[in-house]
Amino acid sequence: MFFNIPTLLTWARIVAIPLIVGVFYLQGFTRAEQNLIATVMFVVFALTDWADGFLARKLNQTSAFGAFLDPVADKFLVCASVLVLVHLGRADVFVGLIIIGREIAISSLREWMAIIGATKSVAVHMVGKLKTSVQMTAIPFLLFDGVALGLIDTSVWGTWLIWASAVLTVWSMVYYLQKALPEIRARSR
Repeated sequence: MFFNIPTLLTWARIVAIPLIVGVFYLQGFTRAEQNLIATVMFVVFALTDWADGFLARKLNQTSAFGAFLDPVADKFLVCASVLVLVHLGRADVFVGLIIIGREIAISSLREWMAIIGATKSVAVHMVGKLKTSVQMTAIPFLLFDGVALGLIDTSVWGTWLIWASAVLTVWSMVYYLQKALPEIRARSR
């Protein structure tokens, strides 16, 4: 269904993008306040990824459209946030290129594999889920860009985590390409 509770939560992640970006253009807020608002918004909207899947199964409201939109919303939210972080100088442009380039490449690969009827070859794997988890932890740390709970320098931890996610991003891309390679070879003859 186009509009049910799980799908509306997925749409919320897409709507969140201009809100998170826009926070850094608000007048009358300090940088620390902008950081906090953007961080809270990112975390809340990122949690909708878990909530929409849970509710879709619980309410029996799964749909082909929801299955399509969910990963698109995730990729938009992550890529937009990474671009904000690069713009703010909190993430290296090389990390941004790796993350965004992988998302484009794997999305294209999955689309092609769907066209040829070989989607099982590129089904979501644990390394992809780990990559997403590390990204979803690194991004709010870098958005916050301060000391959390008086102990955690989120800038340092976020930088380490975003680079770890870049490594996992490459690893997951290589994994998916290897899984698709037999189909690619078979179709290129």
